[in-house]
Amino acid sequence: MARAFTQVDVFTHEPYLGNPVAVVLDGEGLSDTEMQQFASWTNLSETTFLLPPTDPDADYRVRIFTPSLELPFAGHPTLGTCHAWLGTEAGAKGGDVVVQECGAGLVRIRRTDAGLAFAAPPLVRSGPVEAELVDRLVKILGADPADVVDAQWADNGPGWVALLLSSADAVLALRPGDAGDLDIGVVGPYPPGSPSAVEVRAFFPSNGATAEDPVTGSLNAALGQWLLGSGRLTAPYVASQGTALGRRGRVHVDRDEDGTVWAGGGTVTCLDGVARL
Repeated sequence: MARAFTQVDVFTHEPYLGNPVAVVLDGEGLSDTEMQQFASWTNLSETTFLLPPTDPDADYRVRIFTPSLELPFAGHPTLGTCHAWLGTEAGAKGGDVVVQECGAGLVRIRRTDAGLAFAAPPLVRSGPVEAELVDRLVKILGADPADVVDAQWADNGPGWVALLLSSADAVLALRPGDAGDLDIGVVGPYPPGSPSAVEVRAFFPSNGATAEDPVTGSLNAALGQWLLGSGRLTAPYVASQGTALGRRGRVHVDRDEDGTVWAGGGTVTCLDGVARL
């Protein structure tokens, strides 16, 4: 059957410069196998399927698939799906705060001057990284050990392990090798007064090689929790990501008085049509 379909660029207000997500606006009746097959076919980092919520506190439910597996949560698919839902008849009645139901539970999304923003989910693993693993990360990334300032686990589901380097230039100079089974986030500061506070890059294993994500909501949310919590950055700040790939992703990170960290940015529809599923 024909199902409404859209493709949304996330963390940008300019089409084709952020990170795209495919959204099927009616996922009812599709099996796990059908969802996974379609996500594999789109060949985007994530494809999502909108469904009626099962929790009375949620506005909608979403299932999130990579080309090879289902994720309980991911950042840019959350914002892209919310953008798509807001364009539906039900979404047109939505308020300033939207509640998404997903595998990780309920996630709040709010409208901001910079675009949509999601509340960072709790970290399932944090704290310092063992010295042996730091050495391994340095070798994988081709980094200069002298540029490593700190390392932390920043795992909010995808399993990120994060390195803080001395500068944005050091981050952009990385030429990673085989990441093995690691999801690696790297961040480094720009000089004071720059439009962006930091440059971020995200690397992960894919089909036996190391892939780079253009703009990564989950990683930026976790980095915000680490860097704001440690006092290395102050809120609000803007993270740049995708520069090495020719993108211009911008993630706006803020923190409420209660400590909740929010990660967000622009969302723009690039494709509209139907998927025959």
